[in-house]
Amino acid sequence: MTFLPESRYVETSHAAFAEGLEPRHARPLTAQRSTRRLQLTPKYGSGPREVEVRYLWCGAPDAPTLIVQGGISASRDVTALDGDSAPGWWQALVGTGAAIDLERWRVLAIDWLTPAELGVDSVSSEDQADALAALLQALAIPQAHAFVGSSYGAMVALAFAARHPRCVDRLLLLAGAHRPHPLATAQRSVQRGIVRLGQSTGRVDEALALARQLAITTYRGSGEFGRRFAGGPEWRDERFHFPVEDYLEHQGRRFVERFDADRFLALSESIDLHDVAPEQIPTPATLIGFPSDRLVPLADLCELQRRLHGPATLEVVESPYGHDAFLKEPEQLAPLLREALA
Repeated sequence: MTFLPESRYVETSHAAFAEGLEPRHARPLTAQRSTRRLQLTPKYGSGPREVEVRYLWCGAPDAPTLIVQGGISASRDVTALDGDSAPGWWQALVGTGAAIDLERWRVLAIDWLTPAELGVDSVSSEDQADALAALLQALAIPQAHAFVGSSYGAMVALAFAARHPRCVDRLLLLAGAHRPHPLATAQRSVQRGIVRLGQSTGRVDEALALARQLAITTYRGSGEFGRRFAGGPEWRDERFHFPVEDYLEHQGRRFVERFDADRFLALSESIDLHDVAPEQIPTPATLIGFPSDRLVPLADLCELQRRLHGPATLEVVESPYGHDAFLKEPEQLAPLLREALA
């Protein structure tokens, strides 16, 4: 793995405090939101390729680096330092004074690579891990203090630790395991079938929205749906509409506005191609799971904890939000993150 000269570079500085919060060290926070051209050898390719990797590297400039990666719909924009910008996907947990405190840490994240960018038919969690390892080298970071991964990001973190164990000191894994559960694979395969049918019939947006609606039913817990959508149907537009339908349709429309079908197909498939041997991972790990998570059952995390070569602890967080609890429970997660990173 080598890196080539970067194609674009942008760095900005920001005040190291939020409104009403006194800075501890009065150090300016910096952010690189840029692109590097790296050389990778994809798992399902036939040789090395040059790949543009989009990344964000932000926080105190002299602080240890944390890699932070989310699910397949998450971007490099984990947090936004500028109050005028849209919040990052983990804004509640990453920022000045937050659990991942940007005055103490420098956060590195990438946009997930796709087969089109790699010049292959399928992308693997190992490809994403190799891109992050190459990016560390390009940025002259000898070792990340931790890899904090949620959902697909946790899978990539495990692949990273298996392939580049000297590049990370510890793992913090939320709602992700060493392999996908077969029932979750079945659910995602139906979603991909819906999108492919839409592509073949010229109704891509409708199909992608419908696939997202189906996905939402697997992300959230039964308790939440029971509490929010227990009402009766309403007669509207020549048929009965059930309370949950408006919510699902809204989620589908929002997803189509920011995601494309090919990217969804590739990253959904990448989850199901993921398979890492825990015995090959010596890195100390903290696992966080949710009993209401139907995509990553606690039993899978118990197996992962048992089989990891390095020391591992499992924290269980009660939440009605299922797989999405890593996004919806910042108050419960904050102390666990702080302790794991200390």
